Amino acid sequence: MSTTRRFDLSAVVPEEGAPAPDRLISGNPRFTTWNVEEAEGGLYAGVWQATPGAWRIVYEEWEYFHILEGHSILTEDGGAPIHLRAGDSLVVRPGFKGTWEVVETTRKDYVIRL
Repeated sequence: MSTTRRFDLSAVVPEEGAPAPDRLISGNPRFTTWNVEEAEGGLYAGVWQATPGAWRIVYEEWEYFHILEGHSILTEDGGAPIHLRAGDSLVVRPGFKGTWEVVETTRKDYVIRL
């Protein structure tokens, strides 16, 4: 068994989704998620894409992500908006509460730890 894995999206069946109706703020955002890796202990890695819209988010997990394309705005309750564009990276820690707004369809790669 290899100890490496490429992010080959053509080898992954994507999952489709959307924000829960009670979290939707505006638009009709749709999600596409390619889970490339899932490891014991609640570790996930892959690529996520969302179309324009805004919704409330609550993080119970730890996430590192890197924006590949698009423009989104992440705003923590009581905090300043963070504009995210291609090349930006961020760590979001458990306990984050706020909003995610996709201005232009956004794609990111991610690593999540529950």
